[in-house]
Amino acid sequence: MRRTVYQPWHEEFRSAFRAFLDREAVPHVASWEAAGTPDRAFVKAAGQAGFLGFEFDLSLGGLGIDDFRYNAVMTEEVVASGMAADLFSMQNDIIVPYLRDLATDEQRARWVPRFTAGELVVSLGMSEPGAGSDLAAITTTARREGDEYVLNGSKTFITSGATCDLAIVLARTGERDGRGTSLIAVEYGTTGFKRGNPMHKIGRRGQDTAELFFDECRVPASNLVGEAGRGLSGAITNLPRERLSIAVSAVSSARVAFDLALAYLTERIAFGGPIAQLQSVRMTLAELHTDIAVMQTYVDRCVLAVDDGSLSAEEAAGCKYKATELQWGVIDRVLQLFGGYGYMEEYPIARMWRDARVQRIYGGANEVMKDLIGRRLVGA
Repeated sequence: MRRTVYQPWHEEFRSAFRAFLDREAVPHVASWEAAGTPDRAFVKAAGQAGFLGFEFDLSLGGLGIDDFRYNAVMTEEVVASGMAADLFSMQNDIIVPYLRDLATDEQRARWVPRFTAGELVVSLGMSEPGAGSDLAAITTTARREGDEYVLNGSKTFITSGATCDLAIVLARTGERDGRGTSLIAVEYGTTGFKRGNPMHKIGRRGQDTAELFFDECRVPASNLVGEAGRGLSGAITNLPRERLSIAVSAVSSARVAFDLALAYLTERIAFGGPIAQLQSVRMTLAELHTDIAVMQTYVDRCVLAVDDGSLSAEEAAGCKYKATELQWGVIDRVLQLFGGYGYMEEYPIARMWRDARVQRIYGGANEVMKDLIGRRLVGA
């Protein structure tokens, strides 16, 4: 079924971005996996090419584009390139709404030009050792002392945490009988702020993930992002877009895995002919092809919905959970079709398999996604 979500100008953008990836990223994928993070020269090149923060106005270094389909195109091409990193989805899909919608004019003038130029990598400090999907349980605190906030606590599983220049941190600030939380931006180099080393993960090794530590870390009160006491509300508002970004990545990954399987199975000879001619294999391919097509249709509809403002929290949660479950199911079955070769690191399907596992965990574990949908259905 022909997809209708994109217009010709989106495809022109796709061609330009893929050419950029082929030139600046693909030759370095292996070295980035070994290093645990993309090279900062690549980040700067992406900014100079206009691929970071393009939703911002021209005056801030952006392109003035407000169309999530461009974000989706970039995610699809990152997946297709084999680049095992979350740089673009993290900066463009997740961080941009915080800087665009919650930051003040003064903050945007201070941070965004460097952000769009690829000179300021931003992380989002939400999860903690005792609070992952349950953000209401965070214990990191920020007490107000005059014109400063004093942060204490730690964050974990933070994308770009080891290399960030700015961290937007969710902390408990005590408004509303102690329940209030706020978002506070902490610049690297601030006394009391320490970035952890990259964590050693099963997959997605080309993107750094780290802990952040705050010990009597004094931050100017002017670094408050959004309204004091309503940090969790701001984070929740941005979660549907984050979860949709994960879903776009997931269904794209499933499609790439399927294409790898189809190419391999039509060439691999066993039992007197191409493996693809075996009835059981053909039936498996038919199932995977159909499941991906169905999921792609729903993801495309959600992409349009996030642009017109109609994407609900439960719709995004459902899209994220179903797409990531599909991704894992497809890739696991494709690896099986590759046989022993699928377990070898030199075959792309092996990396895709280990990269896929976390998709059902981050952005809100899939069990939490289902509970969110169920509570909305019964009014709980």
